[in-house]
Amino acid sequence: MSVTRTRVDRCPGVLRPWPAGDGLLVRVRLIGGRIRSSQLAALVAFAEEYGDGRVRLTGRANLQVRGLPGADGRLAPAVLGALAATGLLPSTSHDLVRNVMVSPQTGLAGGRADLRPVADELDRLLCASERLAALPGKFLFVLDDGRGDLVDHSCDLGLVALDGEGAQLRVGARWGEVVDLTAAPAALLTLADEFLDRRGSGPDAAWHVEELTADLRRAAPADPRLPEVSGPLPFGRVPGGTHVAVPDSGLDRAAVERLTSGAGELVVTPWRGVLVPGGER
Repeated sequence: MSVTRTRVDRCPGVLRPWPAGDGLLVRVRLIGGRIRSSQLAALVAFAEEYGDGRVRLTGRANLQVRGLPGADGRLAPAVLGALAATGLLPSTSHDLVRNVMVSPQTGLAGGRADLRPVADELDRLLCASERLAALPGKFLFVLDDGRGDLVDHSCDLGLVALDGEGAQLRVGARWGEVVDLTAAPAALLTLADEFLDRRGSGPDAAWHVEELTADLRRAAPADPRLPEVSGPLPFGRVPGGTHVAVPDSGLDRAAVERLTSGAGELVVTPWRGVLVPGGER
């Protein structure tokens, strides 16, 4: 469908902060919500020194810090350097386009396949392509490991695991071909490259696959092995760990210390929670 834009894409990142009333707001993108405990601790320390002291969660399983100093829509150089030192800015050229949502429990419990290697390869190939840095900041990849928690989540491109070896691609609101999981990252980025060919330019350029004037690919029938929708991950004890709800006000140092105590890696979830593998929190 054709669209008429009244504004340019201003989805925030680290190098393109959002000017809020209390200072600049940055969004830190996480692949599948995964973050090392040491990185989260470093980020809240950064927020205390330069921002409002809190780390907030987004509905795309990313993190935000607000109240940061800067000028002309950019972080002050010392602030940007301190944020980069957390290890949470692996690519400056692709900061805005590393939008990859994954079933949070994948590789921890349940599901039909561990999609962490698939997500990591997708991110690696995405960042290796100079051209794909031009994807819109709102363009989203969604990977469901076959448990059905993200099968109904809107996406631009994605996949749903059918078993331990294969998955059916998602192309906007339609189904694509069935591919081997090892080939899935390259297949998704081929589609993303075609989207760039087709999206147009100027204020009417598409931000999403569903905004194209014609289908990106001919739709395929839904594979009968696709899972039913399972719904959001509940809070509390779940297979693989504990899903901790985070208030809109975010995480302060004390909350981060509770989450990171004894945990090597955490998973930020699309339901504004943090999955802590293992024991209670």
